This record gives sequence, C-alpha cells and structure tokens, in this order.
Amino acid sequence: MSDATKKGGPAKDKRGGEGGLEAPKRRVRHIQPLGFRVLVRLAPDDDRSAGGLFLPQGVAQKHEDALYGEVVEVARAHADDGGSLGKNVSGVPAGAWVLFPKEAGHRVPWDHELRLVETKEVLAVVEEVDYDHTH
Repeated sequence: MSDATKKGGPAKDKRGGEGGLEAPKRRVRHIQPLGFRVLVRLAPDDDRSAGGLFLPQGVAQKHEDALYGEVVEVARAHADDGGSLGKNVSGVPAGAWVLFPKEAGHRVPWDHELRLVETKEVLAVVEEVDYDHTH
C-alpha cells in the first residue's frame, strides 16, 4: 500500500504540491504606522572613513547624533471602501528624506534598517538639489 493510499489522497512531493509544480508560500509583512508615526528606512552607512579605510557595518552611525532615512510608509486615516489608501495623517510625506535623533523610534525586530518614528521626533525633512558648479 502506498503513502497516498494510506492517507486517502494523492501523493505529494516535498515541495507540498501534487506533482511538485506548486511553489512554496512566502510570508510578506506590511507595517502600517498608527497615530503620528512614520516608518523610516535608514540610509546605508558610508563604509569608508575620510582616509579611505573600510569600516565595519554600523561604525559610521555610532558617532552620529542624528540618523538619515527615507519615509517608506506613513500613518493613514481609514481607507474609504473601494480599496484606496486613506489620507496621510502623519504630516510627513511618504518618500521624504528625514533626519531624526539616533535614539528616536523603535527598531523593527525582523529588519534593523527600519524604524518606527514619531513625527514629533523628526528634526527635518531634507531636500536634495543638484548643484550646478558653472554659475
């Protein structure tokens, strides 16, 4: 008697699908800030010192007073029916680059590049502008 007959169903392979065509399921997490909070992805560390030496990860930020990052999600009012996103209630636009104290916010346990930061802790919104040296 085969395993399929013992359990009363078709045989499944190690990947979980009949005949092995089904891909394994992957869990994706979406963080929706609540209240007056934003989700910030920290900008990558500069991995070289002023003298050109490579620095271990995290050393550059260790001596900084403020961190720099991009707002990747904002607190929103409840969405209307129809699946549209609710209005941004955080006061900081999604996609903005911000400065905030390095002690501010809460690290996301599964991704240490993400911080949940209260908007009152955001020190500044930074706008990067191309500078033309010819004038």
